[in-house]
Amino acid sequence: MSFESLKLDPQILRALNSIGYKTPTPIQEKSIPLILEGHDLMASAQTGTGKTAAFILPALNLLATPHPVKERGPRILVLTPTRELAMQINEAARKYGQFIRAKTTSIVGGMPYPLQNKLLSQPLDILIATPGRLLDHMERGRINLSRLQMLVLDEADRMLDMGFIPDVKKICSAINTKHQTLLFSATLDGQISKIAKDLLHNPKSIEISHSKEKHENITQQMYYVDNLHHKNKLLEHLLIQPGVTQSIIFTSTKRHADLLSDELYNTGHKTGALHGDMTQGARNRTLTKFRHKDISVLVATDVAARGIDVNGITHVINYDLPKFAEDYVHRIGRTGRAKKVGVAISFVAPMDGKSLRDIEKYTGHKIEVKVMEGFEPKLKSRDHVSDEKRPRSNRGNRSFGDKKSFGDKKPFRKDFGSRDGAKRDSEPRKPRSPFEKKAIEKRLFGKTSDIKPTFGKSFGEKKSFDRKPSDRKPSERISTDRKPSERKPFEKKTFARKPSEGRIFKKSSEAKPPASRERRKSRV
Repeated sequence: MSFESLKLDPQILRALNSIGYKTPTPIQEKSIPLILEGHDLMASAQTGTGKTAAFILPALNLLATPHPVKERGPRILVLTPTRELAMQINEAARKYGQFIRAKTTSIVGGMPYPLQNKLLSQPLDILIATPGRLLDHMERGRINLSRLQMLVLDEADRMLDMGFIPDVKKICSAINTKHQTLLFSATLDGQISKIAKDLLHNPKSIEISHSKEKHENITQQMYYVDNLHHKNKLLEHLLIQPGVTQSIIFTSTKRHADLLSDELYNTGHKTGALHGDMTQGARNRTLTKFRHKDISVLVATDVAARGIDVNGITHVINYDLPKFAEDYVHRIGRTGRAKKVGVAISFVAPMDGKSLRDIEKYTGHKIEVKVMEGFEPKLKSRDHVSDEKRPRSNRGNRSFGDKKSFGDKKPFRKDFGSRDGAKRDSEPRKPRSPFEKKAIEKRLFGKTSDIKPTFGKSFGEKKSFDRKPSDRKPSERISTDRKPSERKPFEKKTFARKPSEGRIFKKSSEAKPPASRERRKSRV
């Protein structure tokens, strides 16, 4: 099938021929006819299969006919989770619609508000935005959606993970016009299907190549590492191997991305960092250098796992395994794009056993274990990932080898404090107090010995309460010399009040006029 058979506008076909696109991909072949018919659509396809063109081409075809309402608001709205993906869609819309002269712009976080206000004040056809910044402009009344005809939710599963779905629902509720809604996601399972039922009306479903299927053109490998020093040495050795021309290294934290980028730069590599704490200008400059081959090693967090479409990426290295198994698929999808060959390498530390099993279970593919000569791990492979053979109490403590944890101790028994159930009746522990000994003797033998309890110590001498009053010291005895009749009854003590107390002011006859009065009289 060719693009001419999809009944697209001639100006769009002209742009595709100038770029060199001749045949549509499977996701484009199945989704474009349904979108042109006006159906709501929820589609799932593997990363790197042309999902952007699958909704941009029919959107541009809609712009080929003028809208009856002449306003400045957009006719197509595309919501994306990341800034880089928004920039990529904006570039694709300009490239495919160069002969239609479609006016497109992107509104993302990190850009100055005066520039965005200027862009929104001009006539628009396609608006690509992140949900948070778009909702901010809508609350300020700077966006007019009165002539919106199509709403596209790209990477809906990523927006769900990043917590953008409440903002997306607010935006959808603010749209009053009758429009077509398209949802593209890596998977259509779980909450994505529930969200689609709330936002879409009788949608058609397409699932081309599920994300769980393995990438045939990507070689997946993993290396066991003992610690951070071992990991860094192995990484430096891999980057100087022949064939590693341009690579992306994924880390788990932003701080580690900066530190690793600086360390690799000091060793002679052309590196750059990319993460969420960077300004939008710095992120754009880094990506531009990476596309122009000025940067050969890009150290990034998961913000680069989606929306980075750079030709020539030969290797993807998972310096830290991702938190979610779905992110692994998107990470390695940065290489091997457009039917090219790529290599994905993962470092597995002793605490990464669970993450590795989740990834292999999600993808349904066993990752090949490789060992670099001279960088062999000291820990065996079972110390990294094989928790099945370990006791349950010691799972998760793989970095300590076979050392038992506190969870391996036997439970404490309350009866006699013994940790061994068979030993507790035959050899009870020594009683701690006379009361406890008396209770034990009464239970076992039916009698008790004459044990007098003591209560604490005072100055090294035990005080007991079984002494007679005559045995007490003179200082401890109560005085009984006086008879009861000679004792004085209790009288309430009264305190005499001083003359100065009780009266704050003196009588008027005794009171002297204030000094101010005398001064006034003297003046008169």
